Amino acid sequence: MTRPPALRAPSPVDSAEVAFRPIRSGNAFEECVERVLSAIKLGLVASGERLPAERDLAARLGVSRVTLRDALRSLADAGWLDVRRGRHGGTFVLERSRATPGRPTRRRPALSIESLEDTLALRRVLELGAVELAASRPLGKAAEAALLAALEDTGSARLDRYRIADSRLHLAVIELTGAPSLVAAAADVRMRVNDLLDGIPLLQRNIAHSEEQHARIVRAIRRGQPNAARSAMSEHLEGTTALLRGFLS
Repeated sequence: MTRPPALRAPSPVDSAEVAFRPIRSGNAFEECVERVLSAIKLGLVASGERLPAERDLAARLGVSRVTLRDALRSLADAGWLDVRRGRHGGTFVLERSRATPGRPTRRRPALSIESLEDTLALRRVLELGAVELAASRPLGKAAEAALLAALEDTGSARLDRYRIADSRLHLAVIELTGAPSLVAAAADVRMRVNDLLDGIPLLQRNIAHSEEQHARIVRAIRRGQPNAARSAMSEHLEGTTALLRGFLS
């Protein structure tokens, strides 16, 4: 009797391959930052070790080298990486993150994963529902003018004032729902979100991307397109979520 062929043992999962899996969302820069930080925090690339070559890492993540380079430069500015040029160059993980002008200096209390995910989930439910409702309602001239002014303020805000302007824009969108209880709940969640955002660096590439997303959100509201407004807000929130998870998890 012929024995069936022996089953092969499954190949072990390459943790680095999991960490650097292809990015599928529209937030390529933000997710690059999150993936690299996750690899560092999981110890897949230890302190002093070099990240995979830029060409290889960009191919693994499925992003352009320009996007990856921007993400690595941002993490270097934030004190996580050391980018070296020359024959023995590369991108190396620093022994510990350094205090730099691009990083927050305020010490944060211990943050649990549960607390982070609770805030992010509540924000997502409130803001997605709110922007869909806002785009479903008639938009008066005064309300439209206030919305456009808030959008303009985020685009012209100084770096140290950007998050204040960003908060005002998001609350301006929620005020369009005409639901005071929803506005109050969203304001409470926004305070929690701002506390989290204070614990991560401001990244210029992320700000530019956020402004593009803000413009799409406002455009969909003005055109009375609830589905488009919800889709644009969803992508926007996912980008912020990727950064918060990357830096704070």
